[in-house]
Amino acid sequence: MSSILRWARGLVRRSPAVPLRFPTSGFEIIADSVLLEEEQLDEFKTGQYCPVHIGDVFASKYQVVGKLGFGTTSTVWLARNLYGHGHVALKVYTRDRGDRDEFQILETIGKANPSHPGYRHVRTALDIFQIHRPEGDHYCLVQRPMWESWRHLFRRNASGRFTEPLLKAGLRHLFSALDYLHSECKLAGSSTASAAELSLTLLMIVDIKADNILQDIEDQSILEAFTKAELTTPSPRKFLDDVPIYASRAFDLPRRFGGPVLSDFGSAVRGDLKRNHDAQPAVYRSPEVMLKAEWSYPVDIWNVGVMIWDLFQGRHLFYGKDPKHHDYSTRAHLAELIGILGPPPLDLLNRGRRSREFFTEDGKIAYKLHLICPPWPCD
Repeated sequence: MSSILRWARGLVRRSPAVPLRFPTSGFEIIADSVLLEEEQLDEFKTGQYCPVHIGDVFASKYQVVGKLGFGTTSTVWLARNLYGHGHVALKVYTRDRGDRDEFQILETIGKANPSHPGYRHVRTALDIFQIHRPEGDHYCLVQRPMWESWRHLFRRNASGRFTEPLLKAGLRHLFSALDYLHSECKLAGSSTASAAELSLTLLMIVDIKADNILQDIEDQSILEAFTKAELTTPSPRKFLDDVPIYASRAFDLPRRFGGPVLSDFGSAVRGDLKRNHDAQPAVYRSPEVMLKAEWSYPVDIWNVGVMIWDLFQGRHLFYGKDPKHHDYSTRAHLAELIGILGPPPLDLLNRGRRSREFFTEDGKIAYKLHLICPPWPCD
């Protein structure tokens, strides 16, 4: 290839795409009496959300195409990268929200070791910028767009559960992602850390659930179809003080599925330090977390193991529903665990700050737990 042709092709790649012109009429207007999506949340009522219009261009290169969803701390949008000539997802945080520690984690896992097989199964940050507004700034996280989560995927199945081949294939990639995070993703200590703390530290997740495992988009045609649908059949919306609130639009079913991608690292912590605070979704809590014993990387593996039951059996392995209070309690969760595995080993009990609430010094079940526990040796 001649140098002139290479230069010409490079120039084309650097030239921005022309922003699309989205319809300004022809959409359904939702009645004022209907509370639409984030409008139902307290954060909206206090003016915390950033107004976003379909067609807006942020950071001079990301044009908003349509709304993908919302949560208590953000709205999520599909956008075109006018310079990259592809699509991205924009997570626009509510005012003064956005976890800088999580941003650092995302930046780190995106650079650690791209050659590791687990790298492509973790969701990284492509860009982070701020949207400046008179009322306060909003962080915006740019990531690869993803299809639905594992929770949505197994709900699409008439049986409400994963097949064995699908589960095996997905778990192989999920464990590869965890290996990448546990062994490759080293986080530098903060600027205020001591010399010892400034050593590089590994990462663990402690919040693994079907909602946080997304499917990569291999079939790029669904992104173009989403864009075309917004141009031809614009999303329903309502207006409050001339600010639009949009209904979210779902992706079409892809012709082929990508692999699972682990996302949402807001609860991730350094793995070199032993911890004993509450963590993990309640029904997935490991014995160490329940007893407030020091815990580390194994809690991630426990978390995945218990979650597998949900995916394969269509129900939780443990519920932790207390028969007295009818809501989650540690004693009910421990009773269920003991019913399957038997009493915890003494070495674990000796490390737990809460162990004496439920067990005697020699490992027998104490009165508080005995009330709802199977007939194991009791005090």
